[in-house]
Amino acid sequence: MGVVGLQSQTAKPAGIQGLVELVSGDMEKVNELILSKAGSNVELIPEIARHLIDSGGKRLRPMLTLAFAQMFEYEGDGHVILAASVEFMHTATLLHDDVVDESDMRRGKLAARKLWGNQASVLVGDYLLGQAFKMMVDVHSLEALRILSEASAIIAEGEVLQLGAAQDTTTTYEMYLRVIEAKTAALFAAACEVSPEIADKGEEIRAAARKFGLELGYAFQLVDDALDYGGATVDLGKDVGDDFHEGKITLPVIYAMERGSDEDKAFWKRCLEDGDIKDGDLDHAIKLLNDTGALADTVQRARDYGASAIDALSSLPDGPAKQALKEAVDFCIARVS
Repeated sequence: MGVVGLQSQTAKPAGIQGLVELVSGDMEKVNELILSKAGSNVELIPEIARHLIDSGGKRLRPMLTLAFAQMFEYEGDGHVILAASVEFMHTATLLHDDVVDESDMRRGKLAARKLWGNQASVLVGDYLLGQAFKMMVDVHSLEALRILSEASAIIAEGEVLQLGAAQDTTTTYEMYLRVIEAKTAALFAAACEVSPEIADKGEEIRAAARKFGLELGYAFQLVDDALDYGGATVDLGKDVGDDFHEGKITLPVIYAMERGSDEDKAFWKRCLEDGDIKDGDLDHAIKLLNDTGALADTVQRARDYGASAIDALSSLPDGPAKQALKEAVDFCIARVS
């Protein structure tokens, strides 16, 4: 299959090495806590949890929690506990997502549901969510608990919202934004906001941290949606075109539908609404997305959100943490640069 790549063969994407080095000491503690809390006397629970935990995710969300704690010179271990909670929430959603989406791959490996079944995947996801909330309570911050529990509820709402929007080619840009805010951006925002909260910073600083996370989350998801049609399997950790085969209405498709001919609209309806996908249809979809500028404009929108995320940092303290967070934004965008 000939995929029109978004990435240059020679381009070197910006890295998150600065962020990794900044939080490396705390991240070791987070990883130890994650492994200890993923344990259970029920053998299947740690087996499934370890399958996903050890599969090479970048742990970007917990690193954001740790970086903001450093920025505000937080003293204590609450940031480590909350960072582990954030990662458990994210891991639980991945287990649930793969069941809902009937995905075969996750981070370049067989999805847990393909190895242990849907029921086990859902129940282990529930277990990890329960462990996340137990850890949050240990921090003794009612407001931090509120921030993350609210994010958990929003994520669940986003899943249901996406179910309603799936295979519906009348989905609007506004509806799409509601889905990705709930499914992706809400957890980014919460991961950033909890650290200034436990560091006893005021509402203005909390709002800036939350804004950074929210805008970064939008950018991150937009890039993922573009990569699904213009990336490579090795970058995605799943097959190129999964969104297409699952009938997901993402921003590239919305743009292409708006700009396409009646024949193009009929093509998208047949493939995404009716699920009638034939050999060569993914290649044709990618061609339409490139011809209409839908992929390029999705990436530009991601860049806009990235710029907004960096702008949100302007009122926060200068130093290594702020620089590392800026580089994290560049990294997210550079995946398609």
